[in-house]
Amino acid sequence: MKFLIAIGSKEFSETTLELGMRVARAFKASVTIVYVGEKISAFSTSEVLMAQENLENWELDRQGVDVLEWAYNYLVENDYISSSAEKEGFIGDKLVQTDDDRCEVFLEGKHTQEVGLILRNGDIIQQLRDEVKRSEIDVTIIGASKKRRMIHDLIQYIDSSIFVVKNYDRKRTYKMVLAVNDAPNTKKAVKYGVRVAQAFDLEINALTISNTKEFRDNYKKASAWADTFLRRAGVKHSINLEYGKFIETINLIAGDDHIIVMGSSTRSPLTKFFTGSKPLNVCEKCNCPALIVK
Repeated sequence: MKFLIAIGSKEFSETTLELGMRVARAFKASVTIVYVGEKISAFSTSEVLMAQENLENWELDRQGVDVLEWAYNYLVENDYISSSAEKEGFIGDKLVQTDDDRCEVFLEGKHTQEVGLILRNGDIIQQLRDEVKRSEIDVTIIGASKKRRMIHDLIQYIDSSIFVVKNYDRKRTYKMVLAVNDAPNTKKAVKYGVRVAQAFDLEINALTISNTKEFRDNYKKASAWADTFLRRAGVKHSINLEYGKFIETINLIAGDDHIIVMGSSTRSPLTKFFTGSKPLNVCEKCNCPALIVK
């Protein structure tokens, strides 16, 4: 599998990087760590391209190199990359320019497959979307932006599962709320949920929510299947059927000490743009990390 971890400033991305690497380790995935900076001017781009001919004289302090260096040091300190990469240290001139808006360097991972450090410039939604497509990413891990529309657009337009690291506190003891119903992506969400639960030693509350007091047969079958799967996976769990509005109920139960895992909506992109979707609205209103599985 392939994971992408989007980082911003050093001050606010530590929990995103920490949680992202722990989940990637559980999946034994390859990891791409991406910083997206402002689009550089045509003049600056030409400077970079000329500097590549003589990297020793590259004096251009490109935005984001310091953030990638910080991420590199985090990987070293937490034993995520090989000893050869540790000895060499992070050197900006090892970044290879692949096009006007993208530089990369790849490192040998210890507990994951290779780890890539990517520097991109431009619109963050477009750049992350391009990187997901280019690298065939399975899961994109992002921090919780204070810009409400940012989370909405990232979830809606990036073609991978999305893990939003929201209000994560490494000192807190978490459990998992795993949304179970008859939607097409539920089984995949349950399988992802098991891997995350195993990585963090979480107890799972497999939750089926009905907006009527009568639970239809497909909901009951989905809940029974989840129970069997979780039991065979050896994960401590409970099975719960709740009556109420989906968004309010799941967020009330999750509070700030759960990780929410749920399948993505199957509604059309146009409908989701105007009215949203249940997973998207849960993610925007919740007070804890949430994984939307596509």
